[in-house]
Parts: sequence; structure tokens; C-alpha cells
Amino acid sequence: MPHCLGALDGKHIVIRQPNSTGSEFHNYKGTFSIVLMAVVDADYRFVYVDIGCNGRISDGGVFSGTTLQVALDRRSRVFPKAQPLRGAEQDIPYFLVADEAFGMRENLLKPFSHRDLNREHRIFNYRLSRARRVVENAFGILANRFRVLHTKIALQPPTVEKVVQAICVLHNILCEEGGSIRPDAEDAHTHVVQPGPWRADPKLMQAPLGRGTNVTIQAKAVRDYMVQYLNSDVGAVTWQDAML
Repeated sequence: MPHCLGALDGKHIVIRQPNSTGSEFHNYKGTFSIVLMAVVDADYRFVYVDIGCNGRISDGGVFSGTTLQVALDRRSRVFPKAQPLRGAEQDIPYFLVADEAFGMRENLLKPFSHRDLNREHRIFNYRLSRARRVVENAFGILANRFRVLHTKIALQPPTVEKVVQAICVLHNILCEEGGSIRPDAEDAHTHVVQPGPWRADPKLMQAPLGRGTNVTIQAKAVRDYMVQYLNSDVGAVTWQDAML
């Protein structure tokens, strides 16, 4: 996925109910949690994390409270300057990819709704989903390596935040050194994805973020341009039609 800087997602980290907090950390699954919001690069490394929003927050509140959303809204310089895609002339912003739960922006693209998709939109959704797979793998590998994430952590939220932050750093170090946990593997000839061994483990609970509705004209224009580009001779990959 050209111009993609990373994949974004959020997961609940289950904790024991903190003292004197009532329902503050009570989530939609009936447990207590804090949220790990993360951006992952193509090598399954965490390049941005926001840890600690209480699990009760939903409807977009988790993401809206992060410094990343502020950076997106202000078109922060943490994003490279817009440039043309390979073989094209129009400047296109660099962006993150996410699932349908996030509100779309110029720097944050999500798939089209699965209703009444034409071929071009299905190709776009496939390419975006393929790029998003890294964040699913990163969370799965993280929990496989650090089994405490599959338990109810009996620490106070500020301490849990530090533990999760340390885990993310250690995960990155292990990625750099070539850890033993394998991600999903894509066959080089058929491009069929073979699930990584971590998928046999329980999954971390998804953080519900609420569906964004205020999509800007500029954000739609970027996604529509990417649809055209990924279906063009210069932007297509040879196997994409076979994957629909």
C-alpha cells in the first residue's frame, strides 16, 4: 500500500477492578480494562502507543483523546509532506490505515462499507486489509510472547500502563533481533495467507471506537484517488483480481 505509514487499532488490557472506581473501567464485555491504542509498521513494531484510557470509553472517545488524533487533525509535521505516488503526478498525503470503526481523514484511510461494492472498491478493500494485517499480527504476537496480557492484571491502572509500555518496548527489541513468534505468512506464488501460530491463542478484546460519520471532502478525495491508483496499470499488483 503506497504512502502507508502504519496500521492503527486498539485493544483492551483486562485488569482487576481498581478500588473505589465504580464502573469507571467497566467495558462492554463486562470486565474491567484500560485501552492500548497503537500504530504498527510493516515490520510489526509499535511506532506509536497510547495506553491508559479507561475501558468504559467508547463512541470514538478512546481515539479522540490521543495525541495522534491531534496530530492528524492539525496535519502535523510528523507526517511527511504530500508527494506523488510512483508513476503519477498528483500530490497525495501519507496516511495510516484502520478498520471501519475509525473516522476517516486525509491521513487515515479505512475500507468501504461491504454493501454493494463494485470491483474497484473490492480491490481497494483487499489492498487496505492486506496492509492492516500487520497490526492484527503485532497484537497477537505481543500477547503470545507476554502471557500476562491473557490474564486479569492485578495492579493499579498507572502501574498497568507502565507494564504495557515496557512490554511494547521489549516486543520491538525482539522484532529487531528476530524473535521466534512468526506472523501470518503469505505464499509468494498464490498470495494465500497462512495464519501465524499465534492465532491459536485467545485474541485480545477489540476496543470499540464508534463509527466516524463526519468524513471530509478531502478525505473522500484521497480514498477515491487511491481506488483509481490501485486499479491502474502502475498501481495494481498482478494477483489482486484473483483474491476477490
